[in-house]
Amino acid sequence: MQGRPALEVADIFRTHGPAWRETQRGHLSLAQLKVMSAITQCRTAALGGHVLRCDGCGVEQVSYNSCRNRHCPKCQSSAAKRWLDARQADLLPVEYYHVVFTLPAPIADIAYQNKAALYGLLFDIAAETLLRIAADPKHLGASIGATLVLHTWGSALTHHPHVHGIVPGGGLAPDGQSWIACRPGFFLPVRVLSRLFRRRFLEELQRLYDQGQLKFFGEHQALANTQAFAAWMAPLRTCEWVVYAKRPFAGPQAVLAYLSRYTHRVAISNSRLLAMDEHGVTFRWKDYRAKGKTRHKAMTLSPQEFMRRFLLHVLPGGFHRIRHYGLLANGNRRANLALARELLHVAPPLPDEPADEPSAAPVPTFVCGHCGHAMVVLQVFLRDNSIRAPPAP
Repeated sequence: MQGRPALEVADIFRTHGPAWRETQRGHLSLAQLKVMSAITQCRTAALGGHVLRCDGCGVEQVSYNSCRNRHCPKCQSSAAKRWLDARQADLLPVEYYHVVFTLPAPIADIAYQNKAALYGLLFDIAAETLLRIAADPKHLGASIGATLVLHTWGSALTHHPHVHGIVPGGGLAPDGQSWIACRPGFFLPVRVLSRLFRRRFLEELQRLYDQGQLKFFGEHQALANTQAFAAWMAPLRTCEWVVYAKRPFAGPQAVLAYLSRYTHRVAISNSRLLAMDEHGVTFRWKDYRAKGKTRHKAMTLSPQEFMRRFLLHVLPGGFHRIRHYGLLANGNRRANLALARELLHVAPPLPDEPADEPSAAPVPTFVCGHCGHAMVVLQVFLRDNSIRAPPAP
């Protein structure tokens, strides 16, 4: 059984969070405060839990409940597994491509102040760009599907909003009677994607501004003036917007392996934390401007700056960070995939196996880390109730 990391984000919040929360009173949102509270209480007696005993070796242990907050580094692996199990049936036997759409730094700055509006716009314009260029007969001439995943961070925890698009390499012909595959190893021209993405995003950004749906604070407060906003927009119409197309995945199963790392990732995993001492919080990061082994570096931030950067990436309540478009849109996904498999001459996925008979032994929920036997729940305790310490050996 894998041991607990020597240092966790929760340790940093527990040690330095109370004093910092006090100095930031009125500056932290309710969502950020909730994330801090959830992470510090995750897998502690505050959330309740149960006492377990192993059927094999007799060892007993206390297991505390998880917070299940989507920003918690400890709670995402199980959520990712559940999501991936549901995606297994969606895979087609075609090449899959990975496309990344990134917002320029000036827009990223105002996106932080308008998260729901501009993150949502990033999703919709990236998807529209992919679907429109793919539908163009000059490029692919087909209706495609895409799964988009939002990340708001760079490796150093800075605010860097971008979406990762996972796209099957082909789509349905306009008449729905055939499958049109893209050229092997090539999906869509990134320069064309970039130009349309830039134009459409700026058009919609201007529309939001004209409708009064954007808010500006601090150093960006002057952008509330129409002339100042127009001057701010002007260079964004000519600078390069980064749309990056990676090489195709090595088969559909590689897509699942990739998604398992990306769909439920948080701003920083506990495994990247190196130390918390008098110098601050030290963690590993990757400098993409450097080459070779020098890319991997260590960075030390004050605990206050580390917490500030971590909380930059708290999403608005109810905001979905994984979205499906085109053929993979939730409303018609099952019918579209069935048609695609028929046109590709692929057998449909096997239905889920029926549940075992009631008399069959249930699969144990908890497994002993010492001998691998099932563990039996001896006692359940509710959140905020006291619990005895693990029994002495």
